[in-house]
Amino acid sequence: MPKNTNIKSILLIGSGPIIIGQACEFDYSGSQALRSLREDGIETVLINSNPATIMTDPTMADHVYLLPLTTKSIIKILKEHPQIDAVLPTMGGQTALNLCIEADEKGIWDDFNVDIIGVDIDAINITEDREKFRELMTKIGVGMAPQATATSFLKGKEIAQEFGFPLCIRASFTLGGAGASIVYNEDEFDESLTRGLEISPIHEVMIDKAMMGWKEYELELLRDKNDNVVIICTIENMDPMGIHTGDSITVAPAMTLSDKTFQKMRDMAIHMMRSIGDFAGGCNVQFAVSPDEEEEIIAIEINPRVSRSSALASKATGYPIAKVAAKLALGYTLDELSNQITKSTSALFEPTLDYVIVKIPRWNFDKFEGSDRTLGLQMKAVGEVMAIGRSFQEALHKATQSLEIKRNGLGADGKGYKNYDQIIQKLTKASWDRVFVIYDAIQMGIPLSRIHEITKIDMWFLKQYEELFHLEREISTYKIDSIERELLLEAKQKGYGDRQIAHMLGCLESQVYNKRREFNINRVYKLVDTCAAEFKAETPYYYSTFESEVEDANGDVYVANESVVTDRKKIIVLGSGPNRIGQGIEFDYCCVHGVLAASECGYETIMINCNPETVSTDFDIADKLYFEPVFWEHIYDIIQHEKPEGVIVQLGGQTALKLAEKLERYGVRIMGTSFQSLDLAEDRGNFSTLLKDNNIPYPEFDTAQSAEEALEVAERLNFPILVRPSYVLGGQGMKIVINKKELEEHVIDLLKSIPGNKLLLDHYLDGAIEAEADAICDGENVYIIGIMEHIEPCGIHSGDSNATLPPFNLGEFVMQQIKDHTKKIALALNTVGLINIQFAIKDDTVYIIEANPRASRTVPFIAKAYGEPYVNYATKVMLGHKKLSDFDFKPHLDGYAIKQPVFSFNKFPNVNKQLGPEMKSTGESILFIDSLKDDEFYDLYARRKMYLSK
Repeated sequence: MPKNTNIKSILLIGSGPIIIGQACEFDYSGSQALRSLREDGIETVLINSNPATIMTDPTMADHVYLLPLTTKSIIKILKEHPQIDAVLPTMGGQTALNLCIEADEKGIWDDFNVDIIGVDIDAINITEDREKFRELMTKIGVGMAPQATATSFLKGKEIAQEFGFPLCIRASFTLGGAGASIVYNEDEFDESLTRGLEISPIHEVMIDKAMMGWKEYELELLRDKNDNVVIICTIENMDPMGIHTGDSITVAPAMTLSDKTFQKMRDMAIHMMRSIGDFAGGCNVQFAVSPDEEEEIIAIEINPRVSRSSALASKATGYPIAKVAAKLALGYTLDELSNQITKSTSALFEPTLDYVIVKIPRWNFDKFEGSDRTLGLQMKAVGEVMAIGRSFQEALHKATQSLEIKRNGLGADGKGYKNYDQIIQKLTKASWDRVFVIYDAIQMGIPLSRIHEITKIDMWFLKQYEELFHLEREISTYKIDSIERELLLEAKQKGYGDRQIAHMLGCLESQVYNKRREFNINRVYKLVDTCAAEFKAETPYYYSTFESEVEDANGDVYVANESVVTDRKKIIVLGSGPNRIGQGIEFDYCCVHGVLAASECGYETIMINCNPETVSTDFDIADKLYFEPVFWEHIYDIIQHEKPEGVIVQLGGQTALKLAEKLERYGVRIMGTSFQSLDLAEDRGNFSTLLKDNNIPYPEFDTAQSAEEALEVAERLNFPILVRPSYVLGGQGMKIVINKKELEEHVIDLLKSIPGNKLLLDHYLDGAIEAEADAICDGENVYIIGIMEHIEPCGIHSGDSNATLPPFNLGEFVMQQIKDHTKKIALALNTVGLINIQFAIKDDTVYIIEANPRASRTVPFIAKAYGEPYVNYATKVMLGHKKLSDFDFKPHLDGYAIKQPVFSFNKFPNVNKQLGPEMKSTGESILFIDSLKDDEFYDLYARRKMYLSK
């Protein structure tokens, strides 16, 4: 039992819809915390409005409330559950903390006799109120940048006059650096000051002297009620001060700190945590260090909660911070808890890394036309990837291969920049792709000293880049037949992909792979063990690397592989990689349920993914976790090593689907729907032929592969025309055009970014209603799990539409057509598993827009609304373990559920906010209403056409 025996029931506040600055790291933290609390027999009550997450799964908490995150909802829950003893607000990011503070100010916790655990409200107030925080730091002798608080425009101007430019402006009580910026002159200052004061909920900004070029570090700490403190991880930002940590390339452990400064920083972090309040739980501290011999340390900020970086630190070290923080909130002490990975050491034992972690953010600027793509104090990334390697160079390469932006790693793929002015510009104004541009600059011959002068990135990192470039130059002097084993091994140890080496040698990727086999240069797998192998790890959590052969006392030559293959039947689930617009946490939800269902069918489950924010990469979800890029070379090597029965691709979004063709070509079994069926649905031309053969209506269409062909097609189709490429997710590149000029411009633009793509041109059904259906098919029968009607008209991407379940004004005749078409298409495509079909309804005729025989973005929403584990059922069907007739379907929903998209436009103030066929929302919430007379439904319906952009 927990040490505080008074706590028997806990309310946990989630983080709500995913926005830029607060993504699924908090779904991961919350899920871990809920599991941790239940281990102790605690009753858990959860409030969260996000239907796409694992956290809101009915299995995660005893009572799940999918309600708006408001004090009104909190009161409703506390009335229904008077037994709640405490609230844990530290797992749901800033949203949860802000709601907890608001409820505290309104006296709600006192009214219901609920304790706040895991954090101290005074500690939050001190850390969020920058003036109070500054006073405290001065008192305890921790240095900070010169700064002052302004609560009015006039006060702000006075501060600027005193400090001089450049200055940082940060809004109080905001998330992801909202309202923060660096200003270099008076004009910028006036605009940023006004914006910061508006964005801050208490209309306060902190203005500090910008410490441009200083190095930035983060420490993740845990403390228990006895004041034991452990530092779980030290993270170094490769980018200097001036770029938000969420947009920075980060490395663990810290690479360029002297030991003396490192020890001093540790002491300061512990001192700061102890000074802000007496609470047990997690804490994140950020520091800046001067880039000179002095290594002067100043504090930037402290967050007394599980932070965005906690997920990264947990995955980096294998130490489950949220799980332990939840136990500490209950009153346990660190020495009473065991390390979850070794099972034999104490949680008071600090992790030690014998590998290097690199995190690179993932941006989606292509979705925000006209957005400012330079990076600064305000976070703009929508996701991130993490890679593990034996060296910084290997981890850096693996991270760039994980990004899914059509790059094979750093350089050596013919896609670098070659224009001097463009390179200098991208380095001067920190660009999202600077991780590649640094390599291009070195390749062009720009001296390291110049690159350092512009970017202020530490020389150590730049020299690592330079070494890689020299290696590429050396390899390029060889051919595939003449390259020596040692050189090829070195390239692999430094993370170069076979595709990159093939580019250097002027040969095919398969030839490099064969050469590696010939030389016996094979990937080996190492355990993430938290203790640098000092103690045996019990948890199967692996990364790959390449090692030199060693000879033992008996003269046997080998490389040490720590991933032992069992003789059990195995299933691999391919994860969905980094979060992005169009492919978010919904697919991680599907992957996790796929893993759990395969496990229930008796398979050994193997997860491959590189996203540190998610539940799928938790070390105890699958039987084996390979924290690796979802990149062909890495996946194929794991398949060769593990020899699974098959691979599940239909749960991981477009990331996994794109690998289906190669899996098919290499003879790897795809579980469920075959590659041929997946391909048929993606090939818009062939799919329309299938519809024609089955007498199913679809908008008039044709395909084109050039602007000339597109103009010819337009003669036959009549405008408006919807133009869309094949094999994309989230409506990438989709647009409605209304004349020849627009058509030509868009087609040329598309083919520049996706060369060789087959474009589909549809006659756009103006004013049509849009609906969609999700179904499970076992090859013989079809069960429709849900039909949703969009409130917005056809032409707005389904991910950006408010969608109601069940439909609100489709007649019986239309509904019957939807059901008939869904069943016909699912069977015609030989679907085994999930399928999503989108419809346009005009003049009582149901036309098919598209069909996707895979998990869709809406499956978790429907599962939550009806209270049915649809992904579990679908996975068992894919594995051939069950037929539809084996399940007892009992969907239950009173009234209607509405899926409401959430946007992060506030990060891009100058962007066109109109909606169209290309998806722009970053997350979603669920709203339950009793009837269509509900005011909220009426409001949504009244403004449904406002946003349509052509």
